[in-house]
This record gives sequence, structure tokens and C-alpha cells, in this order.
Amino acid sequence: MKIPIFVSCPTDLSPAQEASRKVILKELGNLDLEPRAIGRSDYPTELPLREVLILARHCAGGVILGFVQFESKLGILKPGTERQKEANDRIAFPTPWNQLEAGILFGLQLPLLVFREEAVEGGVFDVGSTDVFIHRMPAGTIAGEARKALGQVFLKWQAAVRTKYYDLLR
Repeated sequence: MKIPIFVSCPTDLSPAQEASRKVILKELGNLDLEPRAIGRSDYPTELPLREVLILARHCAGGVILGFVQFESKLGILKPGTERQKEANDRIAFPTPWNQLEAGILFGLQLPLLVFREEAVEGGVFDVGSTDVFIHRMPAGTIAGEARKALGQVFLKWQAAVRTKYYDLLR
């Protein structure tokens, strides 16, 4: 039997993003972990946020995939505050659901594995925001030493997932 893992990921992805997602899912499969996600493996019958909680309670870990879902080349950060500044560079945001789902998973004390595309930051993607190391999103063409290193990240995390899973069974 595979251990269920909540995967927070936007539904609409570019081809490159989809390739990265498949790398992550392959790693989960290699460890006999079953990815579960609202809108992909599970479809809401309740209000979506309630459905996230229901599904998360049946999972032993979580993976947050911070893919860019909105970007802008110009904006104002922290408007009206003393720290206001113009952003003349690329500003990128993930789906807001990443933040909500990460909060639920963290609140349930599930082991988290967080990945983000390079430009994504804020909330759960900020270094030091949780006791979780934030990893760069793997490329869809990952191979060699990089693939081996990614496997090691998953191997370490899955030990905590298995501990949580067997604690839930007691």
C-alpha cells in the first residue's frame, strides 16, 4: 500500500513546469508514496478549503510546488509603508493555494518538502519561514549528480513521512 502525500500544485502549468512536476511525482513513486491533490486525484464535493483539510488529514506528508502563476515587470512593493519600493524587475507569485495548503499541512504537523521556481518568494517560500529547507524546483531534464542529490532530499524527507504514517496508524 502506498502512503498518501498531499501535493500542492497549480492545475495550469507550462510544458517546462509540467516536466518538473513529473520529476517530483516520479521521485514520490520511487518511494512508494502516492501523490494526492485537489483537482488532480481528488475532486471537491465540499467547499475547496474544507476539502483540502479533509484530504490533508488522510496524508502523512506534503509537497509544495511553487510554480510561477503570476508575474509582472513593474510594481510597488509594500505601498504606503516606510519600506515602500518600486519593483522594476520581474516579480513572480505562486498560486495563493500554495500558501493556504502549506499552512494547513504545517498546522497538521506533517513533514513538508517545499520546492520553488527561482523567482518565487514570499510566505512559505521565504527562507526561515518554517523549519523546512526551501529547494529549487528541479528541471524536467534533471540527470546525473543533480538527480542523485534530488533523490537524497526525498529519501531523507520520506523517513519523516513514514514515521508520521505509522504514528497515525496507532
